[in-house]
This record gives sequence, C-alpha cells and structure tokens, in this order.
Amino acid sequence: VSTQSTGSNEFFVLCLLLHPVVKMSKAKGKKPQRSGSNVFANFDQRQIQEFKEAFTIIDQDRDGFISEKDLNDMWASLGIIQYDKFCAEMVKVSPGQIHFTAFLTFKGEKLADTEPADVLHNAFACF
Repeated sequence: VSTQSTGSNEFFVLCLLLHPVVKMSKAKGKKPQRSGSNVFANFDQRQIQEFKEAFTIIDQDRDGFISEKDLNDMWASLGIIQYDKFCAEMVKVSPGQIHFTAFLTFKGEKLADTEPADVLHNAFACF
C-alpha cells in the first residue's frame, strides 16, 4: 500500500473490507431501532451515507452492483493487487447480486454485535 494519502474515503473502504467488524461511527442522539424487515431502519442517516459512499467507491463501473471486477479494480486503485480467487470469495458471500441494499444488509449483520472498543482496535489494526 502506498504511503501517499489516497483520501479518507479510500481509507474507509480499505478498513471496511479488511476488517468486516469495524463499526460505523454513531451519530449523536437517539440510537436507531433494529427492525428485521427494513435494513435502513437499523442505521441512522449518517451511517447510511457513509455506507453509500463506500459502496460507490467499490462499485468501480457504476452499474449499481459490486462484482469481482469492481473489487479487483477497487483494490488496485488502493495499490493492492489481489488474486482473482480472493475477490471471487468475497462476492460469493452474497446469495445474489450485490446491490446497495444487499451491501447494507450484509454490513448490518456483520456489525450487529460489535462494541465501541472493537471500533478503535480494528481501525488501528489497519496499520
């Protein structure tokens, strides 16, 4: 990985992908209520916006879906060369195409039981 600054969004995506239990920052105020039927109800607006920015960075061809090629291209934009098998395994986690709602659902499942102390530990583990 290059030591040059690639921007906060790229850093965020790298941490998000390398450490799937990294929890998004909590907005001040009331915690959103969990709802099994509406994934958007599980996050506040700030968290949804952060996930949307990450999804947009990962969706390199801007077709609204994350594919193996998108993952390869995104990793390459961060200066990391990944094996095709690695990206294929990442895509296989989803039972269907990975659109934004599927991405949000997947990240919500991964973040459901994380604690704030894990956030700092996992964020610094990126270094």
